[in-house]
Amino acid sequence: MPSYTVTVATGSQWFAGTDDYIYLSLVGSAGCSEKHLLDKPFYNDFERGAVDSYDVTVDEELGEIQLVRIEKRKYWLNDDWYLKYITLKTPHGDYIEFPCYRWITGDVEVVLRDGRAKLARDDQIHILKQHRRKELETRQKQYRWMEWNPGFPLSIDAKCHKDLPRDIQFDSEKGVDFVLNYSKAMENLFINRFMHMFQSSWNDFADFEKIFVKISNTISERVMNHWQEDLMFGYQFLNGCNPVLIRRCTELPEKLPVTTEMVECSLERQLSLEQEVQQGNIFIVDFELLDGIDANKTDPCTLQFLAAPICLLYKNLANKIVPIAIQLNQIPGDENPIFLPSDAKYDWLLAKIWVRSSDFHVHQTITHLLRTHLVSEVFGIAMYRQLPAVHPIFKLLVAHVRFTIAINTKAREQLICECGLFDKAIKARGMESKEDIPYYFYRDDGLLVWEAIRTFTAEVVDIYYEGDQVVEEDPELQDFVNDVYVYGMRGRKSSGFPKSVKSREQLSEYLTVVIFTASAQHAAVNFGQLFLGMYPEEHFIEKPVKEAMARFRKNLEAIVSVIAERNKKKQLPYYYLSPDRIPNSVAI
Repeated sequence: MPSYTVTVATGSQWFAGTDDYIYLSLVGSAGCSEKHLLDKPFYNDFERGAVDSYDVTVDEELGEIQLVRIEKRKYWLNDDWYLKYITLKTPHGDYIEFPCYRWITGDVEVVLRDGRAKLARDDQIHILKQHRRKELETRQKQYRWMEWNPGFPLSIDAKCHKDLPRDIQFDSEKGVDFVLNYSKAMENLFINRFMHMFQSSWNDFADFEKIFVKISNTISERVMNHWQEDLMFGYQFLNGCNPVLIRRCTELPEKLPVTTEMVECSLERQLSLEQEVQQGNIFIVDFELLDGIDANKTDPCTLQFLAAPICLLYKNLANKIVPIAIQLNQIPGDENPIFLPSDAKYDWLLAKIWVRSSDFHVHQTITHLLRTHLVSEVFGIAMYRQLPAVHPIFKLLVAHVRFTIAINTKAREQLICECGLFDKAIKARGMESKEDIPYYFYRDDGLLVWEAIRTFTAEVVDIYYEGDQVVEEDPELQDFVNDVYVYGMRGRKSSGFPKSVKSREQLSEYLTVVIFTASAQHAAVNFGQLFLGMYPEEHFIEKPVKEAMARFRKNLEAIVSVIAERNKKKQLPYYYLSPDRIPNSVAI
């Protein structure tokens, strides 16, 4: 009788193992096997991190194996199980991989397909079409859209983390990581000792410096020593945590009535302010978005204020960006003066602090929360709703939305877009010239990473889509793109997202936006831990894709070397977009 060797890999995360009964049956083109209990005598099966093998003998030849059915039944108490993959060795000596990478909870049956990526048109057998359809029907019941707040992209329909599908909840150790990281941050900042400082006025800048007494690294020390200087203020608009607001000023706005006489002590080329504008040496950051917004009222005993400033900056002869004029509100007038570097030291310093405060608000709510976290969640929900696990685009994106929905749900529970191509966004703000603006490392490194991602996605797209017509006629792909536009982006053309994709090039750019937003862009405005180009869950099994992944990693390694070499010469290195510091998703 034919005999198969079944190898079962259990996840290595906490509580991944199970003591429940696990049954397996095989579905082939010539028939189905009986249900077999996977159990070895005097052995603890399916322990955390284990890879267990079993011999399964069937009564007759099954033909080509199409599906593997896994059934979990309660032994004593329901015991969740994380199944990584199953490998099947056939009687003819062939090996077939069945990726899973899912939690199996309760008394359920899970049906797995082999790991070859397939478009809908590739499935001609009824049982495979049916499996594909049922998977999406089930997911669409689990992953539902919900309006969190008016005006925001739609989010997952879950009030709290425990309401999420088990597969996208944090692993237990990931939750512990957040607690430990928070505690470590509090320890570093001495927050417990200085918490009262945030609820009352500070006496002097020394109070602020005491908070950072335990932080000791090159960047934090340099910022702490030079934060009051104009050069550092300008540098932060290029390479700080919010490097996406500064743009070249092509015309002085009427609402900022600054004159040459006011700023002539800052201009170094013996030109008028208007001439400096014409030569491209003037830049502007306008926080108009904050105009009319009430300050947060978290503490009824403390008055809080929020400005909507306009900051004018100048590229000096050393090609460094420095501030030359600040107006704290949008409407000019006697009660809204323009602050200048020639003003009293602390008047000018306080004006810059107000700008930094406004920059913080825009950074956290728009640049960070909206344009990375919430937009990435939209991609994740649409992916789970419209792309089956066998689809190549699901396999490509799943690592980049890992834990994204979970971290956003926790944020909505406990705390409280615009999207464009990276290079076009840079050009739209007039910031593309390396000769004119040589110290804009966010731009330089971002373009390198963007191009590496684009090259990789183009390779993957070309493997599975031999022409533009195949892209246009992929119903699952088009449903995914449409879900993002209609539900995630609320059908707004201004979001920059298309309703459909019609070519391989357009699909590659779309996927580059998804991956860059979830990885590099988030790293640039937040931080990095685990790394772009690493795919520990092997959803792809085909050799051409694995080779493309290897080339992607090689390209990223070259970028790491370029950035490291440049940083050797910098007193203030910029490494946020070094690929070895870019996480795969916003939550890793």
